[in-house]
Amino acid sequence: MELKLKRPIAFFDLETTGLDVSKDRIVEIAVLKIDPGGKKDSLRMLLNPEMPIDPRATAVHGIRDEDVADKPTFREVAKQLAFFLEGCDLAGYNCNRFDVPMLAEEFARAGVDFDFKDRRIIDVQVVFFKKEQRTLAAAYKFYLDREMENAHSAEADTEATYKILKAQLDRYDDLENDVDYLAKFTSHTRNVDLMGRIIYNEKDEEVFNFGKYKGQRVADVLKKDPAYYSWMMNGDFPEYTKRVLTRIRLREFGK
Repeated sequence: MELKLKRPIAFFDLETTGLDVSKDRIVEIAVLKIDPGGKKDSLRMLLNPEMPIDPRATAVHGIRDEDVADKPTFREVAKQLAFFLEGCDLAGYNCNRFDVPMLAEEFARAGVDFDFKDRRIIDVQVVFFKKEQRTLAAAYKFYLDREMENAHSAEADTEATYKILKAQLDRYDDLENDVDYLAKFTSHTRNVDLMGRIIYNEKDEEVFNFGKYKGQRVADVLKKDPAYYSWMMNGDFPEYTKRVLTRIRLREFGK
């Protein structure tokens, strides 16, 4: 079943130096962009992360420091990538918890204002886990009945994710072929900051989703405990989370 699209959707996958969104960097990105008419466009880049690649990460994706030593940095390609993704919704495998926050961090570090807020985001892993509880390679075997080659290659993972989502739509009659529906279906929480440190409550108010103020309105906390803002800004939180927090703070001060 082909996707019913109102605007382009970009399936993407990242390979990184490690799993820490705040500290690690992207070493490879692959994007498969699908237009509403079905036209495909792809992009793949190896990137110099400007830091050593964790050997445990290399063991998974096979990319070594010497493979990316002469490649451009994310900062050097950030505007090109943002232009390629302009107007696109996003999709990936485990993207809600890792790829989207990681990409947001890299854009923030590069000084490129890439807005995730109005983009629908579909996490194909969530569909799979809600329906079958398996891994990407197992998902490929389950839905497409063939073995997946080159697993953990960003380009292969991206193409596989796209094919799996189409097969999921064919398999599950109750799964709507609608990007809005799929984005909501695959969302874990109504995140404000992508990592889920700040989320929306049932009244569409921003609340903290961690720590001693979990469940409390961000605006209320910033008023009663101004030092909490400084603690978060100086702490080991993703840059995107800090930007969201600052935006809320400036908005409240302007009232």
